[in-house]
Amino acid sequence: MNDIPGIQVADLDALDPRSFAHNGAINDIEEWWVNHRDWLEECGYKLRPRYQHGWQPSWNPDTDFYPHFEDGQVSYKGRIMDAVRQLDGVYVVFKKVPMGPGVDEVEVNRLLSSPALASDPANHSAPLLDVLEVPDEPGQQLIVMPQLRPYNNPEFESIGEAIAFFHQIFEGLQFMHQHHIAHRDCTNGNIALDPSGMYPESFHPHPRRLHMRRDFKGKAKYYTRTQRPPRYLFIDFGLSRIYPPELGPPIDIASRGGDKSAPEHIDTDIPCNPLPTDVHYLGNLIRQRFIFKYRGFSFMRPLVDDMVAQDPDKRPQMDEVVMRFKEIRASVSSWKLRSRMVRRDEAILNGVYHSALHWHRRLGYILTRKPAIPDA
Repeated sequence: MNDIPGIQVADLDALDPRSFAHNGAINDIEEWWVNHRDWLEECGYKLRPRYQHGWQPSWNPDTDFYPHFEDGQVSYKGRIMDAVRQLDGVYVVFKKVPMGPGVDEVEVNRLLSSPALASDPANHSAPLLDVLEVPDEPGQQLIVMPQLRPYNNPEFESIGEAIAFFHQIFEGLQFMHQHHIAHRDCTNGNIALDPSGMYPESFHPHPRRLHMRRDFKGKAKYYTRTQRPPRYLFIDFGLSRIYPPELGPPIDIASRGGDKSAPEHIDTDIPCNPLPTDVHYLGNLIRQRFIFKYRGFSFMRPLVDDMVAQDPDKRPQMDEVVMRFKEIRASVSSWKLRSRMVRRDEAILNGVYHSALHWHRRLGYILTRKPAIPDA
């Protein structure tokens, strides 16, 4: 499930049509957050102006189109809400998580955010900032995470930027597997980008307004990945599990997350080892989102083909994936690494224009000694 969606949308036609029926008014989903606003403030978190006491729309309903206004951004993700931590002004995101048997999300989050694991640079898991138990709803809790962006928003500019991304997600999944954790949904929607370096002035948190400033007064300014390399983080541990090694090899029913292309999803009643399925998820992500979408990634094909092998037992474990990728990375020339990401369906005239812009930036990166692979 994609809890932090991130298609950069400037076209108003892409807005959720349900919002038009309410003319920007608070909807039923948002009411829960309005009703818990005071409690959240007592806990140290403040919601956006739209959800405050006495809110009145800043637009004229007779003459204005409310999606053009900051407080007109309607939310339809009932489990997710953004806020500001009042102590230090840090932007955060809440996620509703039920309590009870079989719910391991908080347990996995706590383990990965424990001091011993959080200090390891190989840990690419989104940190858990807080856990709040909802006072009037026994069994309901909110986990608090930093505000992140989708890993591919903004888009990658160079092959080297993509290589840095591959390195981090391979390292991060290897780290989880070494600590006996299977993510079980490490798919396209559950990998995010820490924006603190690239977006020092932040951005608007609404999923369809990530390209805007938080105050809606223009577009958010940002640095490229090459200028300020980001860290990539795994999110959404709702399907994740910890498998104590003393109980033997991990065996579980296949999860039904964002990617259902793994062969073990054909018959989900047959238990299987979830670690090779994690490997398939990352391999398929690279295959679908990079190899099939862009030119120039043929050097990744042998490894990716093995990662998505039909037989889970023939897929490499993450230790082998990391080792093989290290060799692949070292074999790619600097010229290739600095090459532009070119879509397979790119029109010729668009290609000429974007190539000219890319060469201008590329020369600047070389002169300022920016590495071809911008590792965080």
